[in-house]
Amino acid sequence: MLTAKDADLNPELLLAPVARCSGLLIAVSGGPDSMALLRLAAAWRDKAATPPLAAATVDHGLRPEAADEATKVSQWSRALGIPHTILVWRGERPATGIQAKARRARYGLLFDHMREINATALATAHHADDQWETVMIRLARGSGISGLAGMAADQDRLGGRHVRPLLHVSKASLVEYCRRCGQEFFDDPSNADSRFARSAWRELYTPLSGLGLTRERAAKVCERAEKFDRALEWAAGRLLSDTAIATEDNAYDLANAGDTPQAIMEYFLQNALVKAAGHPAPRLERLERLAGRLSLALRSETGLRTTLGGCTFALDGQQLRIGLEPERKRGV
Repeated sequence: MLTAKDADLNPELLLAPVARCSGLLIAVSGGPDSMALLRLAAAWRDKAATPPLAAATVDHGLRPEAADEATKVSQWSRALGIPHTILVWRGERPATGIQAKARRARYGLLFDHMREINATALATAHHADDQWETVMIRLARGSGISGLAGMAADQDRLGGRHVRPLLHVSKASLVEYCRRCGQEFFDDPSNADSRFARSAWRELYTPLSGLGLTRERAAKVCERAEKFDRALEWAAGRLLSDTAIATEDNAYDLANAGDTPQAIMEYFLQNALVKAAGHPAPRLERLERLAGRLSLALRSETGLRTTLGGCTFALDGQQLRIGLEPERKRGV
């Protein structure tokens, strides 16, 4: 097996964050990105003591050739000595939003399988080009600091750990690595379909990079945004714990929070919502409006009654209470 010559493709450095996990599941679609990741994982195993490795491919059933491709990927994986499983998506196929639905199904299947084989981390082959597209898409949507932090290299997700070891590696480097190793791969035709947002942004990379919006600049934006995102999370976490009323669930004494910067108040409300409702907070625009209303109410010492994200918010004096919104009865 050929090993990576590039400094940014050192398997021991790339996969060091998961060296101590009890098992690693590698998501492999059969494209050059994931085949490169699979090859790098095999090279890592050949050079060092590693956790048990396994691979899986999700067959979404969206293309006639998908089943045959998944079978071929299974053969490639087993040839490298890495056990492989084909996971089949059997859900409904919506007329619109098919990529988003398929992505949710894919991760559900992968994390379920990860737990079945007693692995504790899932590795995907998202790379620097993917990160650039993510930043551009989120920028176009008016994303906040959290969104501009891009995809995380290591995050808790769906009850497991999701790692992306290749975020600082270009797709071209991964393609070249596969070719140097003699590794076959498939090209997904959807990658060139301009109906999908990522494909449309991909076509814009050359002209935009000529204006300075390169992968490297996008990576720097992500790095800086993540730094500020963590600072805001830290400040909001302090506010949440300092103001929590010990005798009541989801109640906060905001007597000294009237001059809290709105950005911290937004993060505070987001965390309080997740704590009360047990699911992610709503869109940023709605959090911004609520944070603005709450700050104004605190400064003017007026009450506030509203709902957001399935929760009720009641500000009495300077005490904020958050509860679950009563289930609405239809036909009443």
